[in-house]
Amino acid sequence: MKSRNIFFTGPSVAAIVEDEIGKPKANEVQVRLAASTISSGTERANLVGDPNVAAGNKCNVVWPRVLGYSSAGVIEAVGEDVKDLKVGDRVAMSWTTHRELININHTDIYERANVYPISDKISFENAALFHIGIFPLAAIRKCGLEIGESAIVMGMGILGLFAIPLLKAAGAAPIIAVDPVPEKREKALSAGADFALDPYMPDFAQKVKELTGGGANVGIEVTGIGAGLEGILDCMAQFGRVALLGCTRNKNFTIDYYGKVHAPGITLVGAHTMARPKFESSKGWWTQKDDIETLIKLTEMGRIDLSALIDEIHSPLEAPEVYARLSSEKSFPIVQFDWRTL
Repeated sequence: MKSRNIFFTGPSVAAIVEDEIGKPKANEVQVRLAASTISSGTERANLVGDPNVAAGNKCNVVWPRVLGYSSAGVIEAVGEDVKDLKVGDRVAMSWTTHRELININHTDIYERANVYPISDKISFENAALFHIGIFPLAAIRKCGLEIGESAIVMGMGILGLFAIPLLKAAGAAPIIAVDPVPEKREKALSAGADFALDPYMPDFAQKVKELTGGGANVGIEVTGIGAGLEGILDCMAQFGRVALLGCTRNKNFTIDYYGKVHAPGITLVGAHTMARPKFESSKGWWTQKDDIETLIKLTEMGRIDLSALIDEIHSPLEAPEVYARLSSEKSFPIVQFDWRTL
């Protein structure tokens, strides 16, 4: 059977490549994708050949490369050892790739957490956002947000924007979104932020402290650059907690650790999505499975609608043009591929 897939065939080049896919193994399910989402930061790093794409490790840059880890679709076949899923089930998936058909493990205790049944109440567009959505969800949990605490999110890319409705659902007040791009600030307000500020405005940190009554209790840093971390630290209340959600791939920067972290008692916590327990959730540290099921529940009950933040939906056949934009545009929208258009 043939499957069409999106491959990064060289630096800043994406192409549609067709290959053979066999029947699922005994421990696998085969899923026909309906939708997949571009995670712009990670996929841009892979697309341009950045060697710093793994958590804490340099990788050999090899081509072709494949990405696309947040998707949804319909099961077309199940292996003989799979008992809890069946043909026709609608599912959300984690750690997949942008491909028409995919075989994914479902019997290993941990790998089972990569396939999640969804009801008809949840659109494929929403389901294809869940895996990316658990990144800011984990960051919020790690900061130990309490109802009524103030929160600031630095950077309104896909992760920062998703953090806004999740902070609102968690009871943060007020929620301050920060981005230099006016359109992204407007989108953050529509997503539920109480205020949206330009980090380059005069007296930026002082304005945040006025709005929060002394500084933000929780900070979600999503830019992945030193200036973003320094800027958010200037806005924190005493004993504030800051999650480093953005991938800081360039380590060549310094901050005033004594004045901005040590003296005010700030907690910095790593929030890479792989920095989570595999098998059992505890306070602030939830498994991937439990976080995905949280988003499913919140979506089914109408508490959140991440799909409202999608900017563009394209056919996979448009991937070369879409990824050419990703490699060159500084401000990239939230984009999905609709595999049903093939």
